[in-house]
Amino acid sequence: MAKPDAALITGGLGYVGQSLAAVLKKRGEIPVIFDYRDIPSQVPDIPLFRGSIGNKQIWQKIYATYHISVIYHCAGLIVVSESVREPARYFQENLIAPLAMLDYIRENGSIPIIFSSSAAVYGTPELVPIPEEAVKAPISPYGISKWQFEEILRSYDKAYAQPWVALRYFNVAGSVEGVMESHDPETHLLPRIAMALIRNEQPEIYGTDYPTPDGTAIRDYIHMYDLVEAHLQAAHYLQEGGISQAFNVGSGHGHSVQEVMDGYARVTGLPVNPHRSPRRAGDPPVLVADIHKAETELRFKPHYSRDIDRMICDTWGFFTSQE
Repeated sequence: MAKPDAALITGGLGYVGQSLAAVLKKRGEIPVIFDYRDIPSQVPDIPLFRGSIGNKQIWQKIYATYHISVIYHCAGLIVVSESVREPARYFQENLIAPLAMLDYIRENGSIPIIFSSSAAVYGTPELVPIPEEAVKAPISPYGISKWQFEEILRSYDKAYAQPWVALRYFNVAGSVEGVMESHDPETHLLPRIAMALIRNEQPEIYGTDYPTPDGTAIRDYIHMYDLVEAHLQAAHYLQEGGISQAFNVGSGHGHSVQEVMDGYARVTGLPVNPHRSPRRAGDPPVLVADIHKAETELRFKPHYSRDIDRMICDTWGFFTSQE
């Protein structure tokens, strides 16, 4: 009996993984989740394998059950400041376990891999918007782990014909198919502001002395809808014979932290009077993507990502619905 075709999502219980799973399911495909966390899925009735991606026995069970056509590798630790405090844990989860994963994949043929990379590979960029060819100078263990795994993929492709695309995420926000961020602790700006306002607390601004127009850090926000589409387009690109390489995925425009605070005031009608704290370790002043290559080669179009108020509405609506 033929095994069903499926798309495997490592870290599939995370924000990006759940969003991918929800969209794939809606399109009639079979998403399979692989995650070690003991948390519920936001998307019902999806096959789930629990454990480390470095566990060979789980990979054997997956391959025995499904024909995997593409792997969306979203697993990994993501908190920049935590990576500065605990680099060993970040290198274990973001490099050592995925390296074992690559060898298990290689035993079963060359399956296209779409890797969740990060703008953190650039460190503090010399040129903004940042092109993919910019110098890679990550300033946190998190960023180092993302860049090193890209280099590992590049070496595996050269030696073993392992196709891959690395999507260098900028700041992800918004909701698709009802899936929302659920991190503990929450470190992303939009949900942190929403949580503070709901508790009648002041949201936090980390750093007000950056060399930017209002002194707060500037980031490029990509709506989850657009990010999911970028993953699906990257998989199609590889399946059509595209060469392995990295792509920036953002909106191509930046918003400062203060501008996001102002957006919350517009959307909610509430006073937003942030508490101002020192910079966090590993945070560069400005990160804005040059997305020309993704637009040209992946046919990526950020339809929803230039409207910061829409992303704020998505986030605020989710948190207020939980009250």
